[in-house]
Amino acid sequence: MNEIMNYQQQLDKYLDLIKDIKFDLSYKHAKETFFESMKDWSQFHTLENVKSWFKFKRDNSSLVVQDIDMTDVSGWNVDTKTGNISHESKDFFTVHGVRVTSKTREVEVTWDQPILEQVGYDGGLLGIVRKRFNKVPHYLCEAKEEPGNYGKVQISPTLQATFANLNQSHGGRKPHFSELFINRAENEDISILFDSWLAEDGGRLHQKRNRGILVEVSENYEIELPNEQFIWLSLYQIKELMKEDAWINPHVRGILAHA
Repeated sequence: MNEIMNYQQQLDKYLDLIKDIKFDLSYKHAKETFFESMKDWSQFHTLENVKSWFKFKRDNSSLVVQDIDMTDVSGWNVDTKTGNISHESKDFFTVHGVRVTSKTREVEVTWDQPILEQVGYDGGLLGIVRKRFNKVPHYLCEAKEEPGNYGKVQISPTLQATFANLNQSHGGRKPHFSELFINRAENEDISILFDSWLAEDGGRLHQKRNRGILVEVSENYEIELPNEQFIWLSLYQIKELMKEDAWINPHVRGILAHA
């Protein structure tokens, strides 16, 4: 309880100290996020515990990725006329070619390249849940396996799903916690702290963007973690883990960079 009171007392002192400074802040929670970054207030794990948990997840990943010929990829088709690659569901993304012309310092440069294009362009939802435990904010993250990840596993947002995944075009289950973000405006227990389109890498993705969302659920809102891949982290811990070798994925960075 002393640690809990210490957080609130220290936060109040901090806010009082900066009350006369004129801030141009777009987000009302921004002042507290500055404060959260100064010390590890986690009510669950030490930073060393989190590092041990993540190393275990990487070392024990069951994901096996094998390079195979495109002609052997199940469910994906190569158009014999254009060479374009697409999924049999007509969803997810396509691979096609672009010819690029750019003029820099009066010198015109042209090159060709393949590029991935999301069907419908808008990629999906990237969302993080923020929840207070004993008044201290925590962020729900997942140790997520992706075939292209450096190290196979990276610390990812609560929800990281394309609209094809959300619509279950792959025939699988709906992603965990998706209802918190899809129905964010209708849920009285949810406050929307950040909600905006985020750009993706235009060097390989054609006009793609994702919806980045940070929501805070009320402290008495029950959230049951579906498995041990999910973990509650403090903002301090997330920022410390950014110093590690590709542990935090770019979507976490993109969502939390606003404050």
